[in-house]
Formats: sequence, C-alpha cells, structure tokens
Amino acid sequence: MPWRGKPTVRPRAASSPSSILLPLPPPGLAPRPMAGGGTGAEAGADREQERAAPEGAGGETVPPHAWRPAPSLEPCARCSPPPRSLCLTLGDIFIAVKTTKRFHQSRMELLLDTWISRAREQTYVFTDEEDDALKRRMGNNLCSAEHSHLALSCKMAAEFDAFLASGRSWFCHLDDDNYLNPRALLKLLSSYSATWDIYLGKPSLNRPIWASEILPNNQTVHPKSVHFWFATGGAGFCISRKLASKMVPWASGRNFLSTSELIRLPDDCTVGYIIECKVGGQLLPNPLFHSHLENLQLIPASLLTQQVTLSYGVFENKLNVIELSGPFSPQEDPSSRFRSLHCHLYPDTSWCLQTVGW
Repeated sequence: MPWRGKPTVRPRAASSPSSILLPLPPPGLAPRPMAGGGTGAEAGADREQERAAPEGAGGETVPPHAWRPAPSLEPCARCSPPPRSLCLTLGDIFIAVKTTKRFHQSRMELLLDTWISRAREQTYVFTDEEDDALKRRMGNNLCSAEHSHLALSCKMAAEFDAFLASGRSWFCHLDDDNYLNPRALLKLLSSYSATWDIYLGKPSLNRPIWASEILPNNQTVHPKSVHFWFATGGAGFCISRKLASKMVPWASGRNFLSTSELIRLPDDCTVGYIIECKVGGQLLPNPLFHSHLENLQLIPASLLTQQVTLSYGVFENKLNVIELSGPFSPQEDPSSRFRSLHCHLYPDTSWCLQTVGW
C-alpha cells in the first residue's frame, strides 16, 4: 500500500507556614480556548471571576444548561503521544489532600469513610494543626501548618517535597472538598507516561491568567508582565515525576514561597507559573476533574463513574451537589452526596451493604 503521508488530527470541540504530614478518556490535548489579553491588575479580578462563576468542561465560564460530557480527546498532531504506563498501580501515585483544622471533623471524616478507604496507603493529609483522632485513623501519613496565600504555598511546598522523597511516579493534589475516584484516576494516568512532562487538570478561566512578576530588589516601577495557564486546585491536578523534577529550583522547600511572592498569587497559580514560565511545560486540560465552581447537578448520573474528581459547595446561595438517587436520602447525606456516590462506585463497602434496601 502506498504511503499517504501523516494524517491531520483535528481536535474535537469540548462538547500556614509549618506543615504536618498524615499517612493515610483517552489521553491527549484538549483544545485550548483562545488566549485573551489583560494586565497585571487583572490577576486578582481573574481569581474573583473564578470564585463567582460556574465552569464548563474545559474550564470556561458557561451558563448552567451548557454542561458538556467529557469530549473524546485526540493526540496532538505536532508530536507523537507519550508511551503509556501499562503497569501503573495506585502504589505509583502520591495523593496529597490539603485541609485545615476546622474541617477535620466535617470534611476529613467523610473522605476517610469514603474514597480514602480505597487508597489509604497512597494518601497523605497536609493540615495546619496536630489532631490525635485524625492521626489514629491515618497512621503515619500526617503533615502540620492559615489560609493566606503564604500559608497555602507552604502547604503546597510540603506536599511537593514529600512527593519527591516518596520516589513515586505521579503527584496528585486535592482539596478536602473533593471526592477522588481512585479507579478513574488510575485509568487516566495509565494513558500517559511519568517519564514525560505531564500536567493534568482543569483550568478555571477560558484564557491565561496575567500577573506582574516582581523583579529582584522589589523593582516594581517596570514589572514584567507574564501570562500562563493553571489547573485550579479546587478540582485537583496531577504532575508527572519527570516534570516535577524540573520544577525543583522553584518549587522545593522555601523556594516555592519565594516563587509565590514573585507573582503574589495563590498556590495553584504558582504551580502553573512555574510549569509554563520557568520550566516551559504546559497544562493538558482534562474535563474529568471538577470543582465546586461549576454546576455539578448537570453532570449526568450515568457518567459519574468516569469522573476523576467531584466536589460540592454553595453557588448562588444554593447547595451545589451532584444529582444522584440513593442509597442515602438527601437528608441522610446532605452536604455532598459523597456517601451515596461511594456506594454507587464501590457497593462492596461494608456500610453500603448494611444500608436498608441497597
């Protein structure tokens, strides 16, 4: 058969200073939205927009009726796709959960009862205060440290350094209002290789964020404007070891705090800044990650098993949770529906089997 040349692949449209460590769809590049302009002063406004509006499957702000299921993503036409990790196990993944003392009981106990029970040895909790009850449940996977961007950056630095020391292949960051489906995460990461520069997550804006980079000796008369994509920490994100190793000069130890101060933005923005502006990597947007900033009720129940992360919260003074029937009523499982979700995903869980009529 004569050689016909390389086919053109067209992307389809996306239808606290100290820290404590507690033990516990197909691959490809999603098409990026068109980059938008802006100034350094827009950085704060961008963050406000992120908190105020729901997201679409690719991170763009969309009306509630416009939720789209995960698109079928095709490899970039400019390069060959990375080799897949055919033998990846959960033991190759370092899962970091960021929390704070006031959420130990209301949020962390829920996570411990649900998804963490399926990935306890791979999950590490980073918080701001010691907690004997939490430590008893988590064993040796505990890390301890306020919710300013400086404190958050310290937690992220602790997460990053703990991952580097672990020797594992993948670093995945989550917030304490996320439900992680370990099975879906393993399937997603198995589509990539940790020996490639991989940064997976969900952008919260439909354009790069702009910031003013402070020059040495606080020379802000003519600050340097930078723009970059970042994966919102509220939906979770994952980084390969190959890429993480390149981030060390800016992300390890107190270097992360110093880097964060250069752009004066939160920790998830700082991660994106390091990867794009310092290392030369790029975000691979993935629609299987979800934060509380999008309308979660519009995700079809039939697709919940495919999602890597889910969340919950309040949007426009209304509870923002996934739509799911049983086995627990909204009164029994009100704030997140995570218990009902967990029983749908892992029905062999002991307390799911004990549920009447399930």
